[in-house]
Amino acid sequence: MIRPLWRRYKLDAGFSREINAAIIKRGTTGNQLSRILTFDEAQTLLPVLSALLRRAREAALRAGTFESEMQELSQRIFLSGGMHVDVAAAARRRAERDKAAQEARTIVEEMNEVGACLEDLAEGTLEIPCTAAGRTVLLCWTEGEAEIERWREDADGSEMRPVAEGPFRNERDRPH
Repeated sequence: MIRPLWRRYKLDAGFSREINAAIIKRGTTGNQLSRILTFDEAQTLLPVLSALLRRAREAALRAGTFESEMQELSQRIFLSGGMHVDVAAAARRRAERDKAAQEARTIVEEMNEVGACLEDLAEGTLEIPCTAAGRTVLLCWTEGEAEIERWREDADGSEMRPVAEGPFRNERDRPH
């Protein structure tokens, strides 16, 4: 059974859930972080991370658009009982989709190498591992914020806290 196109590829901020999930591969090397930063280092990297996030979103948007076009074509073929298709053009679009998705994955890997973990591409949410008071915590930043304002313990489902209440208050890397 074919699911209706509007249900299967409902785009949130231009991204399908399938594309977002394909780019953020949970449990693979794509989400293994290579660095743990200080608060100051993380704060300094925000412009770089913002630019990388913007590029990843643009590539994912292109991939999502191409994916929607491919699904629409498949649905038209199915509903009409078959039709003549420009196979070369369809193959080019599929290659463009694959290239855009790979570009987004490469950019996400680059963010990981810098020390940030992409949590949600559509919302532009990053988590950055940080050392403070002898422990590792996750600094949480969303695109559009001028600086890092939230953090949480390095455990799933832990509560978000304001940076001012964090283990940074007695550290020399205390936020301004």
